[in-house]
Amino acid sequence: MRRWHDNPEPAARDIVDRCGGPTIDVGCGPGRLTADLAARGVICLGIDTAAAAVALTRGRGGPALRRDVFAPLPGQGRWSHVLLMDGNIGIGGDPHALLCRCATLLRPGGTVLVELEAPDAGLWRGHAHLAYGHDDRPPRNSPAFPWARLGVAAIHRIAATAGLTVRAVFAREQRWFAELQRP
Repeated sequence: MRRWHDNPEPAARDIVDRCGGPTIDVGCGPGRLTADLAARGVICLGIDTAAAAVALTRGRGGPALRRDVFAPLPGQGRWSHVLLMDGNIGIGGDPHALLCRCATLLRPGGTVLVELEAPDAGLWRGHAHLAYGHDDRPPRNSPAFPWARLGVAAIHRIAATAGLTVRAVFAREQRWFAELQRP
């Protein structure tokens, strides 16, 4: 949680450096990447289903809307980049469906920048929950929601079935990323 609320760390800044045009940050959370893009003068938009996340992003100076990535979004088909950071490839529990949706958000030649699990992680789909707590109280769990994890070894197959080409797979600070391009 601390990392999500801090300024972008070097690995995240390396990803943001790849965003040279209009960028949509899917599952923007507290908006560290959206705000960094806005501060750089990059046209950007953070989206998140959580009202608190949208408020935090706006409070940091980043534009944000409370939206589901699978619902209609501004600029569909005109974004240069889609960010799926901090495990957000798991949104909806189906990385294939999510990447298909991201492809429809991109202009031709645009890219999806996605954070992945380690090479040996494969693909996991199921239900997850968030554990949260305050002070001395025991942690509580959120209701379960569909989620997925996608490892480096599975990205080529999943990207291809979503109509995307893998341009690069790379590691930064013991984290894995891929750059996927819409032809």
